[in-house]
Amino acid sequence: MNKGVIFCPWFFVYKLIEKNIIRGDITMALVSVDELLSRAQERTYAVGAFNANNMEIIQAIAKAAELENSPVIMQASQGAISYAGLDYITGMVEIAAESVKVPIALHLDHGTDFDQVVRCIRSGFSSVMYDGSKLPLEENIAMTNKVLDIARPIGVSVEAELGKIGGTEDNVHVDEKEAMYTDPEEARYFVEKTGIKSLAIAIGTAHGQYKGEPKLDYGRLEKIKSMINIPIVLHGSSGVPDEAVQKAVKLGICKVNIDTNIREAFVGEMRRVIAEKPAEIDPRKILGPAREVTVELIRQKMRVFGSSGQA
Repeated sequence: MNKGVIFCPWFFVYKLIEKNIIRGDITMALVSVDELLSRAQERTYAVGAFNANNMEIIQAIAKAAELENSPVIMQASQGAISYAGLDYITGMVEIAAESVKVPIALHLDHGTDFDQVVRCIRSGFSSVMYDGSKLPLEENIAMTNKVLDIARPIGVSVEAELGKIGGTEDNVHVDEKEAMYTDPEEARYFVEKTGIKSLAIAIGTAHGQYKGEPKLDYGRLEKIKSMINIPIVLHGSSGVPDEAVQKAVKLGICKVNIDTNIREAFVGEMRRVIAEKPAEIDPRKILGPAREVTVELIRQKMRVFGSSGQA
């Protein structure tokens, strides 16, 4: 990849203008995550970040957000991008955002590859996550700043992660033995050295399906919140009891990631329809009901997060 292209912010401005993401001072359909989380922090609610794995799920997220009058983040993992193609993901989310009147952001979830982050910015993502949580602290800071140098001049939000969150999400895996909680002092230092505006922390959640009920470290969350005055992100939230999520939101969580619950609901309804109608060969009659079940799940999550009526 041409290094001159990577490190020229105005090239990205041009590309976003070309894709109709920004035109001068006019903000187009997709909004920044920083904008959504700043408002959430002021009003003490959280914005749901739901993984967009196919067209029907993207449609479900948009419909749920409109019905709940809620801001929403559609996020794509590196695995989803590899499966569907970057242009397909970006295009479908842009169409969804243009079809509703609520604010929608398009976010890269767990970007561990710098070039992938750059490609998402060029494609029109309004937000990216650089996940350097497996790196030594100073290297994580350096790589996060490298991403910020590209994203900040063009208004693309950047989320970072500090502390490893256990479990597996697509091709990102952290062994339970390696999983660790975020150190509050390291969080303060990380924010000071990067100026990051949202930070994912590890306080007891995990990616994927839980084997038991997760126990969140609220004391750690409170300590971190007292040391960094920015929105905090909770990953691995599928399977966390509603009351636990609500307490975390009151203590400073402004973005809640949900993926596994969506997969469970969507695939579960597909299986039900196929079992009930084994001769059915029209995929629309299998995927359609799955989409509607997913709408209701996402609406329920938005109510838990407190984002309903906040668009």
